[in-house]
Amino acid sequence: MRNKVSVLFLLTGVLFAASLLIANILATKIIMVGPWSAPAGVLIFPVTYIINDVIAEVWGYAKARLIIWAGFGVNVMAAFFFALAIGVPAAPFYEHQEAFHTVLGTSIRLVLASLMAYMAGSFLNAYVMSKFKLMTKGRGFSLRAIVSTLAGEGADSLIFITIAFAGVFPLSVIAGMVLTQALLKTAYEIIILPFTVLVVNKVKEIEGIDTFDEEVSYNPFRLKQI
Repeated sequence: MRNKVSVLFLLTGVLFAASLLIANILATKIIMVGPWSAPAGVLIFPVTYIINDVIAEVWGYAKARLIIWAGFGVNVMAAFFFALAIGVPAAPFYEHQEAFHTVLGTSIRLVLASLMAYMAGSFLNAYVMSKFKLMTKGRGFSLRAIVSTLAGEGADSLIFITIAFAGVFPLSVIAGMVLTQALLKTAYEIIILPFTVLVVNKVKEIEGIDTFDEEVSYNPFRLKQI
């Protein structure tokens, strides 16, 4: 019954999509982390990579691919309905249309930047986790998690910040934001790693599986192989 979808897997997928959606909403605000600036989405976005690690480690790349596409769909739907809600005339007594638009009215540029960065980073994270697990024969989960996060978060930060803010902020600020995001998110992964290891081991115990992607296709568009 390898292809049976468990309740635990579904709940993990929901948490992944919710974390991603929250991160994209928070990203409309720029915060300061010490001397560096970064989108506020950095506060929760690393959670998506931790969940990605758990899914890829326990259920394998094919299941991670499914969840990544589900997260993509949720955010496209959110962007559509945010735009629709902003476009619908507000009630005469509603006084917060401008604030509503500021928070949820993400530009097409930011939406595209976010989705492109998310897809590239998430798939790279899952790919590195899967291939590294085969290379190490399942040993060294902690190292796999850190390396995959550094690769995925690095790609995500570079793509998002560059596309979203090129021409808006000076190159030095953009470079600082890319570096800050990648390092902060990876540091987040390292700090919470003991909890991640605990979750992975517990989920493996409950599910009774430990997937090795020996015959999986790494084509991101092959959704039938789940």
